[in-house]
Amino acid sequence: MEWLNRMMDAIDRMERMMEERFDIEAVARAACSSPFHFQRMFHMITGMTVAEYVRKRKLTLAAQELASSSAKVLDVALKYGYDSPESFAKAFRRVHGIAPSEARQPGAPLKAFPRISFHLSLKGDQDMDYRIEDKGAFTVVGRTLRTSCQDNQQTRDISQFWGELTRDGTVERLEAIGPEGRTLGVCLDMQPGQGEMTYMVAAESSGSDELPDGWTSRTIAASSWAIFPVVGPIPGAITSAIGRIFQEWFPATGYEHAGGPEIEAYTAGDPTADDYRSEVWIPVVRK
Repeated sequence: MEWLNRMMDAIDRMERMMEERFDIEAVARAACSSPFHFQRMFHMITGMTVAEYVRKRKLTLAAQELASSSAKVLDVALKYGYDSPESFAKAFRRVHGIAPSEARQPGAPLKAFPRISFHLSLKGDQDMDYRIEDKGAFTVVGRTLRTSCQDNQQTRDISQFWGELTRDGTVERLEAIGPEGRTLGVCLDMQPGQGEMTYMVAAESSGSDELPDGWTSRTIAASSWAIFPVVGPIPGAITSAIGRIFQEWFPATGYEHAGGPEIEAYTAGDPTADDYRSEVWIPVVRK
């Protein structure tokens, strides 16, 4: 219940900012969390970034104001944070499908994006196994992909990326490098506010070998990791596990996201099998 109250306080703070400069640090403080953790939690729970939510809410309020008052388009644009009528019109048309001036016409088709409300859902019908491990810095090598989290684009891009690297032999080469044939899916350089990240298909390495063309090396900083065992076919089992981590585990514990990379660890075997075993690693800190 405490977590639910904090999230509602954050939404209240966001709503009060619709006509002023948006301050993610102030919103995160209302939720008693770091800006990164709040934005990551918000995205995983709602399926949209904080920036998307704020933009849709502002354009909803702007449309209502244009439809019900004689306010000038320029004044409404400036009120809701747009620098010019052109940028406002472009964003407005993208959401509502019409120009701002058309919103005044009787019967104009407008879209309303309501304020989000969080509700407590008591599940508890399935335990979540996890362990906390401290791990020093280590090196990973492999191939990277820059992708967007808008409209779940990352799921499609990452699935296609794994397919390409499996066909060209990259995954097999990584299995030969990684301990016990383990490969990693590493979510790097995450920018929750913009909904972008780098995804790396990789393996742990000593970092001493020359890298093949197109490969890169990254250092994963020392961290405490919450490690969750996952059983089931990929990618469904991993996707479900990550959703439960953010929707159930974080709200129920005294941890929050440390802001570093997230890792999927894949063992050798048939990833489509019902008993296939993998893991999700999330960097965490005590609140």
